Amino acid sequence: MFGGVGVEPSIEHNFHCDLGYNIYVGDNFYTGYNCTILDMAEVRIGHNCMIGPNVGIYTAGHSLEPKGRNKGGYAIPITIGNDVWIGGSCVILAGVTIGDNSVIAAGSVVTKDVPANTIVAGNPAKVLKKI
Repeated sequence: MFGGVGVEPSIEHNFHCDLGYNIYVGDNFYTGYNCTILDMAEVRIGHNCMIGPNVGIYTAGHSLEPKGRNKGGYAIPITIGNDVWIGGSCVILAGVTIGDNSVIAAGSVVTKDVPANTIVAGNPAKVLKKI
């Protein structure tokens, strides 16, 4: 179903995606219940990544202009590095890159890139501290 999968993936029930073939996951990938990945553009997830329950990873979006909003959209790739932990009920938006070893606190909405070795939290997610 995915474009590429490393060794030992673990995907809990109620996983949803648009296409599947635009998703590439590394070794020891884990995602909890009710994960949704809208993969109209590529989603690349590194090795040893953990994704909590009820997480949404969305490459897709729509225009802010009301005229024609429902007639089309856009998609921008998302990249998640190695050894990243994404807590439950997070949202990762189009175009975001999350650096290696980072932690996304539960309930966060990630709208901008996250540097490597960083903990972020909130809506929108902001840097709490370096690891």
